[in-house]
Amino acid sequence: MKLLLTSGGVTNTSIRDALVDLLGKSIEDSSALCIPTAEYGHPWCTPASAWRFIAGQGDVGWKSVGVLELTALSSIGEERWVPWVREADVLLVDGGDATYLCHWMRQSGLADLLATLPETVWVGVSAGSMVMTPRIGADFVMWPSATDDRTLGIVDFSIFPHLDNPDLPWNTMATAEEWAAGLSSAAYAIDDETAFKVVDGTVEVVSEGHWKLLTPRTETWASVRECHPTRAVNSPAAGRPCRSS
Repeated sequence: MKLLLTSGGVTNTSIRDALVDLLGKSIEDSSALCIPTAEYGHPWCTPASAWRFIAGQGDVGWKSVGVLELTALSSIGEERWVPWVREADVLLVDGGDATYLCHWMRQSGLADLLATLPETVWVGVSAGSMVMTPRIGADFVMWPSATDDRTLGIVDFSIFPHLDNPDLPWNTMATAEEWAAGLSSAAYAIDDETAFKVVDGTVEVVSEGHWKLLTPRTETWASVRECHPTRAVNSPAAGRPCRSS
């Protein structure tokens, strides 16, 4: 699976270009499935916010858009929903609570299916991106049934989203650094103009905003290329309402 891990979605030309590159074709020729599940695990989210996410995808220009609600999948059988996922070019995964999303990805069987989808693009927004990391940090766990802050670990770094978002005045670099100090792996603070493009273990930061590597990166599997505003290979660092996690 190819990953585009964003904080605020496809918010600028650079992130949109990265999405088209991952798809290997135009957005207008691509089909998408929206996954709003993470919203229902977060106390700030509502049916209205889930609808805004889904409805907003109609403005992106997809060939077709559908909805995949993970909590329903175990009740309808894999013979129905697995073909839907395999036929989609992109999975659009909204924010909310990443531990709730992780739970239902595992419970539904979607987590196990991802490894068999080499050409499918996962576009995460906030918690939809954080679920792919090893841990999200206790501050971002809002689902009461979560036992810890661990998530899927498909990438080897954690993400602090919505850096310096004016609607979230507590999401400062100082807060991000304090959050990162409690983690055991590399961690990044990113604003809503920044995303990670991940293909075959190679990570590229795509940004028209600002971001920072918060902990030393000792892992060797991924190379990081900075786009802030120009690219540099292996550069170590740079410089909610409902999607707070």
